[in-house]
Amino acid sequence: MIFLYHCPQMKELAERIARIRPDVLPGRIDWSSFRDGYPNLKILDAGAARNRDIVFLASFDRPSEIFKQISVIYEIPRLVVRSFKILLPYYPTGTMERVEQEGEIATAFTLARMLSIIPHSASGPSQIVIYDIHALQERFYFSDAVIPRLESAIPLIRARLRHLENIAIAFPDEGALKRFSRMFPEYPLVICHKIREGNQRIVSIREGNPSGRHVVIIDDLVMTGGTLLETRKVLEENGAAKVSAYVTHGVFPDESWKKFSDAGFFRFWITDSCPRTAEAVRGKSPFEVLSLDQAIADILV
Repeated sequence: MIFLYHCPQMKELAERIARIRPDVLPGRIDWSSFRDGYPNLKILDAGAARNRDIVFLASFDRPSEIFKQISVIYEIPRLVVRSFKILLPYYPTGTMERVEQEGEIATAFTLARMLSIIPHSASGPSQIVIYDIHALQERFYFSDAVIPRLESAIPLIRARLRHLENIAIAFPDEGALKRFSRMFPEYPLVICHKIREGNQRIVSIREGNPSGRHVVIIDDLVMTGGTLLETRKVLEENGAAKVSAYVTHGVFPDESWKKFSDAGFFRFWITDSCPRTAEAVRGKSPFEVLSLDQAIADILV
């Protein structure tokens, strides 16, 4: 049997995973806080976790979540568990992975250092599973004391596209092209070029023809959505019949998803890697939430 613990905001996803996998038992954690706001945490079934395979489903989608969840993550291996796997679908500091000027701080490296000191389980280093991390080289920010396991949610959108016709795939910038182009060999590609001028994104088509196609923009994440909006505009100006978008991580700070309600997208697919966003947009056009439940259930052991 596998014990599956989860942070509060991942409760729904954890329950769906448990329904898929009958060998999964839900773990119980008291996520209370003291009056001063600091966490008062307790693993309620600590004794039963001994010599078990343990999974913790985490969400660091807000900075305030990190301290209490990482406190639990550090404690679980000390229960003498057989193996330990942390599922962190969205790696939140991934976009700050490099330093271009003296004084800048690569917080992607900081978070990797925090996760790299997780104690070993009885069978060895813990695994940290991340979906569509922003930059693949970030795996090297982790020490050898843990095993980063990089997965992709692209199969979810590929399954959805099989039911649609006349599809072309667009990449809004060089980063998305390098990451995902090999995952869509059967579709015509539209490759865009993006430059930044201050807070403005200027997007142009570098290669490919969107004319008459249902063009689906593919990227790993969306923040405020400026790049996607500009990419949709240039695709339609060049004859695209319809434009949709897929991102694995719908971060959307400050409810910026609302600007897409009437922005001209036919569909906008995200996963439930950012649970608060997934809950906010579920049932609202043009959004459709593709759950990671089956993908996660398949890799629990």
